[in-house]
Amino acid sequence: MFSAKQLQPAEAANQSISDEPLRPAAEPRVWTVGLLAAAAWLAAAALTDRWPDADDWERTGLLAELMAAIGVGLLLAAAAGGLFGARLTRLRRIGPWLIALAIVLAGWEVATAKLQLLPRPFFAPPQGLLEVFTDDWARLGDSVLHSLILLIGGYVIGAAAGFTTGVLIGWSSAAGYWVHPVLRLVGPLPATAWLPLAFFAFPTSGSASTFLVALATAFPVTVLTWSGVAGVNRAYYDVARTMGAGQRFLVLKVAIPAAMPSVFVGLFMGLGASFSVLVVAEMMGVKAGLGWYLQWAQGWAAYGNMYAALLVMALMCSGLITLLFRLRDRLLSWQKGLVQW
Repeated sequence: MFSAKQLQPAEAANQSISDEPLRPAAEPRVWTVGLLAAAAWLAAAALTDRWPDADDWERTGLLAELMAAIGVGLLLAAAAGGLFGARLTRLRRIGPWLIALAIVLAGWEVATAKLQLLPRPFFAPPQGLLEVFTDDWARLGDSVLHSLILLIGGYVIGAAAGFTTGVLIGWSSAAGYWVHPVLRLVGPLPATAWLPLAFFAFPTSGSASTFLVALATAFPVTVLTWSGVAGVNRAYYDVARTMGAGQRFLVLKVAIPAAMPSVFVGLFMGLGASFSVLVVAEMMGVKAGLGWYLQWAQGWAAYGNMYAALLVMALMCSGLITLLFRLRDRLLSWQKGLVQW
């Protein structure tokens, strides 16, 4: 039999081992996936540069140089993986996508510029899009600026109106009695269905487009905010009332913070809806913006310009969603233990 004193060191050793945090595995000194990605990009650059084009494309050399630069950068990152492992964590995560992107880009190049398997002018090669960015950047940049101004203005107005209406409906039964039927009637209709009425009612096409973007944003924000406020646990209100909280405190400090996860879901949905309405509104009446640029490119059969605008639109929407995610993470950091992320 062992005495208690003899067991104490073993117990202490076991406790120290169990309490010691698990250390992450050391990053490999050479990033294998990065080497494969670098090889894929360098091979795509060599293919683009050495294989003659079936037609005259002015930016083939520049495209090959950009591919080679990406390949060299990935090669350096892969070789220095042991030195900058922590900083390259995000790059390591998208390593397979970098390989896939190089393969897709090379296949696109072969099918269009090299072999012309896809008919012109409906399918432009990668250097065709690059030519748009180098030669028509002023017009494209001006269109992006006008679209951002219109989108942000309408989105902020619609989000503010939807948030206020949702809190009002979720908190007050009297407000819900009058607003809820109107919301059921108007909300499900697509915002683009109001195009003729909007352009008739508003003095300018810009103000009409802002109204349509705000309308598309307001409905999902209203519904999700209303759902979040109405679903707050009643025990929170009871605890606050026992501590002397008034009506204003219950709304601003209890109901709204507890409903914020649902509010952000509505904001994400409203951003997607407003972006689609923005493009349609710019095609119909606005004389600047990405929607107008798309219509102009289609009218002149400049499909390279059209694809370039679509790529810019995708990047812009993705960037705005990322910013909204960052805002959500910052504002709701105190709820990480309560909310599923």
